[in-house]
Amino acid sequence: MEGLVQYFLSMMTLVFAIASIIAGIFTAYFGSGKSRAVGAILIIIGLFVGVIFLWGANLLSFMGTPVELLNFSGTIVNGIIAVIGAVVGALIALGIFLLAIMKA
Repeated sequence: MEGLVQYFLSMMTLVFAIASIIAGIFTAYFGSGKSRAVGAILIIIGLFVGVIFLWGANLLSFMGTPVELLNFSGTIVNGIIAVIGAVVGALIALGIFLLAIMKA
């Protein structure tokens, strides 16, 4: 059960960090007034969560070893491979669906 929690937390922190940074960049660039401030806050939050992810992946050794729940060292590769496999499977299914629709 602990392995499943680590998979969930590792992928959640990685995707949250990336999405928050990207959303913050778009909000800060295209926004005006208070929206730019919100974009900057999103970027800062994304960077903070990204540091937590890198710490959990044992890539920031100067911060010490992560707690057991956030120790993502073995789960990151498996999680990313699982996500890539899911995307490839979805693209294959979409391709077959589009091929079937176009031929019918």
